[in-house]
Amino acid sequence: MGVTSIRLQPEIEKPLEKLAKKLDRSKNYLINQAIKEFLARKSLDEKKWNETLEALESVKSNRVIEEQNVNEWLDSWGQNNEQKPPKI
Repeated sequence: MGVTSIRLQPEIEKPLEKLAKKLDRSKNYLINQAIKEFLARKSLDEKKWNETLEALESVKSNRVIEEQNVNEWLDSWGQNNEQKPPKI
């Protein structure tokens, strides 16, 4: 495990100490959890961005599904005759 030192601004340090005491956890634990969540969120953001770029490329290439077909599929959900998802 690596060791990294950081300087916390006073407006972060005091609430962090208070939260650590309240949760009976170390500041180190809370900082590690915060960084894990931040990295996971950034990874998800990147995935969503890549999916957006892929979707835009599909639209540029005219690989789309008509709205009416999607609505018919969605309307069939939970029905006895539920349809399969429309394909391009």
